[in-house]
Amino acid sequence: MKRIRLGMVGGGADAFIGGVHRIASRIDGHFDLVAGALSSTPDKARKSGEALGLDPARSYGSFEEMAEAEAAREDGIEAVSIVTPNHVHFAAAKPFLERGIHVICDKPLTATFDEAEAMAKAVGESQALFILTHNYTGYPMVRQAQAMVADGAIGTLRVVQVEYPQDWMTDDVETQGVKQAEWRTDPARSGAGGSIGDIGTHAYNLAAFVTGQVPERLAADLQSFGAGRALDDNAHVMLRYESGARGMLWCSQVAPGCENGLRLRIFGEAGGLEWAQEDPNYLWYTPHGEPSRRITRNGAGATEAGTSVSRIPPGHPEGYLEAFATLYTEAADAIRAAQNGEARETVMGKLPGLAAGLEGMAFIRACVGSSKDDAAWVTI
Repeated sequence: MKRIRLGMVGGGADAFIGGVHRIASRIDGHFDLVAGALSSTPDKARKSGEALGLDPARSYGSFEEMAEAEAAREDGIEAVSIVTPNHVHFAAAKPFLERGIHVICDKPLTATFDEAEAMAKAVGESQALFILTHNYTGYPMVRQAQAMVADGAIGTLRVVQVEYPQDWMTDDVETQGVKQAEWRTDPARSGAGGSIGDIGTHAYNLAAFVTGQVPERLAADLQSFGAGRALDDNAHVMLRYESGARGMLWCSQVAPGCENGLRLRIFGEAGGLEWAQEDPNYLWYTPHGEPSRRITRNGAGATEAGTSVSRIPPGHPEGYLEAFATLYTEAADAIRAAQNGEARETVMGKLPGLAAGLEGMAFIRACVGSSKDDAAWVTI
């Protein structure tokens, strides 16, 4: 099976998420990284490319240069991963979309809603696929939970509880040379949302993916506890669904003792489900009036929905990188299908794309607007 030639924008030296994407793209052997514009600083981009073993002729000083040069090559890239800060997402994606090069973009979609609308236009005018890496949807037990909800295991949805607490910004790390905190606390680079954009969109997307429902209204209370911090580092959000279900979302980056505590609990008239990212190989299922059951990834009770995206036997931990790899493998399948002439609308499967990105941007905008109006209820 021919590997897909991949380029990368961003993700150079000292960039956490670039390394994650590169590992994920290699796990199942579907991609070869052959080109990059790995930094906005040309010298850093060149050195980063050299460290990764890229051909110096394909280590570019800008994404515009890479898009033009790679599109002109017979062996040019077929897809590009965009792993930059939020404010670069649209500018970087556009020249590749215009040239029919498939885009795999880190979330959130963009920094601003205007950019999100421009991205939607660019995707609509392109023949290329656009994939957004909401990687938590790639976990086997998340896939199993989604299938169980769809199959009626918990009955009519009543309550959604999702949280994503971290503690890494409890101190003012953005003033201490921590690059990842510097851009995340800068509205010009992060956008209007701080924690709600960085991790709140993950929680929001996870709940929507598993339940199959998106709230229609919300009331949000955003806080900035860090001294002088311009963007929120903690958020409490109440959610109302058209179906009558109710939800609560909490995200925080100032919760000491919490490392990466993404957790989803959903309850229906017939039962409940619970999944935690820090213990991802287990899904707890409680039919109403019966004892709770622990379903193990690839173990008793696991179904094809989860086992189909798992790689190793039960008892061998499978986690974050493998979930990311699931999205890359499904992206490869979608790209090959598109290359074989299948319609773009039919190849995406469970992959998050433009629609998920727009939902996340609408969530951020609604949260910011609600909080400014003293947590008033607003339509998403």
